[in-house]
Amino acid sequence: MSGHKKRVYPEAQYQYGAQPAAPSQGFPPGPAMSPPMQAQQFLTPAQQQLHQQIDQATSSMGNMNLHNVPVVDPSTFYQAGVASPPVAPHAVAGTQYNEQPYGHMSIGKPMNQLYPIDLFQELPPPITDLSLPPPPLLVPAERIVVPSEEANASPDYLRCTLNAIPKTNGLLKKSKLPLAMVIRPYLHLEDSIDPPPLNMDGCIVRCRRCRSYINPFVTFLEGGRRWRCNFCNLANDVPQAFDMDMQGVPINRYDRNEIQRAVVEYLAPKEYAVRQPPPSCYAFVFDVSQNAIKNGLLATAARTLLESLDSLPNYDERTRITILAVDHTIHYFSVPLDEEGDHIRMMDVVDLDEPFLPMPDTMFVSLKDCRNNLEKLLSQIPDIFQSNILPKFALGPALKAAHNLIKGIGGKIIVVSATLPNIGIGKLNKRNEASVANTSKEASQLLSCGDSFYKNFTIDCNKTQVTIDMFLASDDYVDFASVSNLGRYTGGQTHFYPGFTALNMIDVTKFSKEFSKHITMDLSMEAVMRARGSTGLRMSRFYGHFFNRSSDLCAFPTFPRDQSYVFEISIDEQIVRDYVYLQIAVLLSQNTGQRRIRVITVCIPTTDSLAEVYASADQLAMTVYHSQKAIEKVMSSGFEDAREYLDRSVQEVLATYKKEIAMSNTAGGAPLRLCANLRMWPLLMHSLTKHMAFRSGIIPADHRAAALNALESLPLPYFIKNIYPSVYSLHDMPDEAGLPNENGEIVLPQPINATSSLFERYGLYLLDTGMDMFLWLGGDAVPELVMDVFGTQDIMQIQVGKGELPILENSEFNERVRNVIVKLREHDDIITYPTLHIVRGASPSEPMNHASAREVASLRLWATSQLVEDKVQSSFTYREFLQSMKTKTSK
Repeated sequence: MSGHKKRVYPEAQYQYGAQPAAPSQGFPPGPAMSPPMQAQQFLTPAQQQLHQQIDQATSSMGNMNLHNVPVVDPSTFYQAGVASPPVAPHAVAGTQYNEQPYGHMSIGKPMNQLYPIDLFQELPPPITDLSLPPPPLLVPAERIVVPSEEANASPDYLRCTLNAIPKTNGLLKKSKLPLAMVIRPYLHLEDSIDPPPLNMDGCIVRCRRCRSYINPFVTFLEGGRRWRCNFCNLANDVPQAFDMDMQGVPINRYDRNEIQRAVVEYLAPKEYAVRQPPPSCYAFVFDVSQNAIKNGLLATAARTLLESLDSLPNYDERTRITILAVDHTIHYFSVPLDEEGDHIRMMDVVDLDEPFLPMPDTMFVSLKDCRNNLEKLLSQIPDIFQSNILPKFALGPALKAAHNLIKGIGGKIIVVSATLPNIGIGKLNKRNEASVANTSKEASQLLSCGDSFYKNFTIDCNKTQVTIDMFLASDDYVDFASVSNLGRYTGGQTHFYPGFTALNMIDVTKFSKEFSKHITMDLSMEAVMRARGSTGLRMSRFYGHFFNRSSDLCAFPTFPRDQSYVFEISIDEQIVRDYVYLQIAVLLSQNTGQRRIRVITVCIPTTDSLAEVYASADQLAMTVYHSQKAIEKVMSSGFEDAREYLDRSVQEVLATYKKEIAMSNTAGGAPLRLCANLRMWPLLMHSLTKHMAFRSGIIPADHRAAALNALESLPLPYFIKNIYPSVYSLHDMPDEAGLPNENGEIVLPQPINATSSLFERYGLYLLDTGMDMFLWLGGDAVPELVMDVFGTQDIMQIQVGKGELPILENSEFNERVRNVIVKLREHDDIITYPTLHIVRGASPSEPMNHASAREVASLRLWATSQLVEDKVQSSFTYREFLQSMKTKTSK
């Protein structure tokens, strides 16, 4: 901005947390590190023990230089964050799985090493750990047919809670750690973005006994004529086609994708399909009752669909669409082919008990052949119903009608509603929230399914390959808890827009962007997913949005691209091998008319050492698993039990670590010991108890149910951000933050801890939960800062609540702040578009009875409830929580 000088805003004296919580190298904040000689003079008992073990191991190996461990406090050493760690010989070195020093419990094979820390010495918690990869999977090269970086599955696809599996169920129980995997089969909304390699030759090699797919960890026998399954140990014949291409020309089998890579796709031959891959089918059910007209939802949804027709998945040009409008009647639309004219007829069916299909052939039509008439219909629908004053909405009969239309093919029913279903089958009544909110009866009376139709109907949908997605936008009660079952058991999703009004462009923008991204994401139909484990491992529980068709087969009428799943694993018998294997296979029909199989394989070392189990635990995956168990606990016994379960899980792990692993001869104050790779886990678990899904207090039932629903299916990075928000200090961000780097990517400032103790009264902060953003302007901000960001010097003139920053031509700082917000909203793997809420902080000079006082107070309360290291209502601060854990584990 020519002629515009960069402003320097007042800053407070340096205090803890004024800089990013921890630098990217993995060391917590603090003074510059002392020289090595100085560091040696101040060794804690934990350091002394670690160095003694290193010396003993080195001398026992004939003074080999076994360890190249820098002389630093092990409590500051985090395996994935240290630059250039020593690499164990023969291990797969790659960007995802960098090697560790040998674990001090095992010399025979490379294992993760335990680095003890004191949780009280880790305050404020080093939040940069949240963006680090999990403890590496240490698999020697000799275990892999063709060693490469891609031989083991990336944690983006599959994360196991333990990257060293206990050899016995007894050791697993003793550890008090969970064994489960977090699965995300697809990483992007569009399959064309960074796809895995595709095998098109139709040669799919599987084990005869356990049916696992050949992968980088098998063994070839008898000169390559046979291969030994790494899951069940059976020797199988290698088919001739495995060594030839599609033209029959011999090829090197070691160049095949399934031998080199852990994530691979196959073009499935016809024996993997019951029928020809069907076309993509969409049935849109629009609520046209009084509420949907009044708040503008109908007009917004119709216009968004109209603008998105070109982007609907239609690669094979077979995509079909039907549109139903519903109030107390079901309104069908007969849409002729474009070449047959543009006379669209509306037919009303008032018999809700047995709705019939007047002209099914012209109501379920080809997008390609009826494109112009569909545009005309969508532009007319808001006008047709603009004077509707009927408050009734027959959701149940409409779902049955839409199902009857598409059940011969399958597909998606997408419902856009602003009204509680109040007529016909599936009729729901408003529940009495006031009498049971924040009591032991809240979950059973407010979150139970209000009508069995919403569960029973999903059985029919699964039989006919139909998914149901819901978009609920209302300022009134919609019984989210009941209707969300429709998506939960059909592989769908329920989206919630409380207080929606088309008069507010912020609401319109959020709904339009999310609705558009949802309907245009790649669609796959007739999907099933199965997980396999090697001998001794069994999948025991399954969490996510799908239909559990048999003991280990999860069915998806359509397969979403923006959800993840959690599978719990049991150890049924003692594991005798040094490595175990997990494999996910997803079979589905793509919109291209192809049937495909995506296979994801991971190899994990085993151990009989409790220390090695702890050293390899993945704190993020563990948190996701415990959230699923807590949701289960809410539905079975209530919120209080769920919160107790989360706290007890942390207490048991700390007590086990103290009893079985930590040293007893600790000097000074009694520490709270844990290993470095789990140092953020107690904070994440404590944050869960403060999340809207679990915390105590009076929370509207729809909001509570929506929060629980989101935690069920959010992909792991967004799940973590949702329970522990990213907080950015903007008024003092580095010069490069908010501007593009050499690659054109906007640079984000380093996040700070989610605590108000780091907030200055004059500062500007951004809180990002993934669902909402809060731009917090300190009540004592200087006029220059207010002017540079908002274009006015009077802080009281700033419009609080939902909003967007104005575009100021002569303010570079305004542009940088807007760039940061835009960058945080950019996603190609999830549909969410966070709403920005502008919040003004408190100030002694603030007028007592200004017009927006009440709104500002509620906004502050909402925003500060995201600062999960502080008190939220009656809960502990994080330090108090650790103190309570220390007290309980000392008993």
